[in-house]
Amino acid sequence: MKTILVVEDNRLNLELVEQLLEDDYVVITAMDGEAGVAAAITHKPDLILMDLSLPKIDGWEATARLRTEPDLQETPIIALTAHAAKEALDRAIAAGCDATMTKPIDEDQLLEEIARYINNGRGDSVVTGSPSG
Repeated sequence: MKTILVVEDNRLNLELVEQLLEDDYVVITAMDGEAGVAAAITHKPDLILMDLSLPKIDGWEATARLRTEPDLQETPIIALTAHAAKEALDRAIAAGCDATMTKPIDEDQLLEEIARYINNGRGDSVVTGSPSG
């Protein structure tokens, strides 16, 4: 089974994502940016779901740090965030995120993005929580 690291400081959000993924993936969790970086370095997950507003170090900084790690430079990182402003989402991509999804998360869309990245490796996509069609 593929491994997904979920970095999220809101316990309810963390549990919801964990429940959504646990049948199909090994799920590792961290509740702050420092713990997320450490977990990624230790476990080398196949994909990382990164909240941006995190304690200790934020998701932008955590992502930038992960991108300096040779074993994690190609690991897909999807930002999950309540920051819907274009500049916050652009900043996430600039920090090294492969895609962004705004909260509240569309569960089907999240599962599709995860499957796409895990099956195909890194791509480039910016996704929002609301349908674009």
